[in-house]
Amino acid sequence: MTEIGRKTDTWGSRFGFIMAAVGSSVGLGNFWRFPYTAGENGGGAFIVIYLVCVLLVGLPVLMAEYAMGRKSGMSAIEGVQSLARAQGKTQYWGIATWVGSMTAFFILSFYMVISVWLLSFLLQAPSGRFEGMDAAASGANFEATISNTWGVLGLLALFLSANVLVVGRGVKGGIERAATILMPAFFIMLVVVVGFAVTQGDFGKAAAFIFEPKWGDVGFKTFLAAIGQAFFSIGVGVGLMITYGAYLSKDTDIPRSSFLVAGADTLVALIAGFAIFPIVFLVGLDPAGGPGLFFVSMPVAFGAIPGGSLMATVFFALALFAAFTSSISLMEVGVSWLEERQGVTRMGAAMGVGFVLFMIGAAYVFSLEYLDFVDFMTEGLLLPLGGLLIAIFSGWILSRDMLTSELGEGAIMNIWRFLMRWFVPPFVALILVFGFLDKIQDQYGVSLPGFLTPLLGPNA
Repeated sequence: MTEIGRKTDTWGSRFGFIMAAVGSSVGLGNFWRFPYTAGENGGGAFIVIYLVCVLLVGLPVLMAEYAMGRKSGMSAIEGVQSLARAQGKTQYWGIATWVGSMTAFFILSFYMVISVWLLSFLLQAPSGRFEGMDAAASGANFEATISNTWGVLGLLALFLSANVLVVGRGVKGGIERAATILMPAFFIMLVVVVGFAVTQGDFGKAAAFIFEPKWGDVGFKTFLAAIGQAFFSIGVGVGLMITYGAYLSKDTDIPRSSFLVAGADTLVALIAGFAIFPIVFLVGLDPAGGPGLFFVSMPVAFGAIPGGSLMATVFFALALFAAFTSSISLMEVGVSWLEERQGVTRMGAAMGVGFVLFMIGAAYVFSLEYLDFVDFMTEGLLLPLGGLLIAIFSGWILSRDMLTSELGEGAIMNIWRFLMRWFVPPFVALILVFGFLDKIQDQYGVSLPGFLTPLLGPNA
């Protein structure tokens, strides 16, 4: 194997980096997961807890990942190993980003299938297919769409080919160029859809569902949901932000950029509910739809209002843009590492990853039960585990001097160092243990010891 060196490709501009980083964070979870989770876990009370989790956990981990990426100038796995060696520690600390990279791959493996469903619905929307649909007809349409095996496989090949093309062209010529086009278009479409939903839908009920504080609904599960949403939405714990950090120029202010990325992601999550729930409440549909809200409830909602076909087209294009910018970011984690291997070109690495993903995606298409299992393993175990290992490594294994050149000296560094040593690891460890137990209970109906009931709720 040849000597592995620093990345030579860099972001072409600060704007391009911010657009790519925000694009990697903003995804489907911002649309259906955050608003529904907020509404069911205390509304405004959940939002307060979520913002605290972003500020005290998500943001410090994001800063750490960017700093480690730029300091090493390598892919997530090689970068952490090189930093460990530089500190005289074992390179086996690379397990932190092995876990993260594996998590990124698993998330992408089911994310792309859902993205293909979005693409299929985007193709259906302009024809007026949703007009006059009731819940039963919409459910049947969804089942028919995902059961069209060869059609889904064809769209999967198309979607993955687009990912391979963008990632294979490199950071500046591929990912950054795509992000600088797609993300401004995304924000314009978001404003259009939100404006339509607020003016045409039931704004009052939507606002009450999402923002009205319900402190009586707050429990330990609220914190589980908040930190899980923060990690999943911002994109930390999967090696992605370390990878992006490797392409940062030295004049980029990491703390400031981290605030911008986390803030933009949070803002999109907060306003995304108003692209969905005013219309849902207007036509009297159940807001507790989760993923089904996209593919069953929303077609019914758009089919029942004037101009619904046009808005449905914009809505599914909006969601697809968000999914695509996230998927190219997740693919970059593996491609960046493979590119550092001897004899592997970037395009070759992208094609190899794309082929493996297509084969896994085909297995999902034929047996959707795998989707539930992979979602359970990533969100319930691997994602918080990756975040915990990164927090321990950056807070306890790396010296203060190692990252001072990246984060600066002074109050920000002092606060970051304190949080990463004394707050983030124990908090995430607690969430990891009880979150995994909660997932086992919810997914598989396993009865847990009685002493856990006060923590995990009455259904434990």
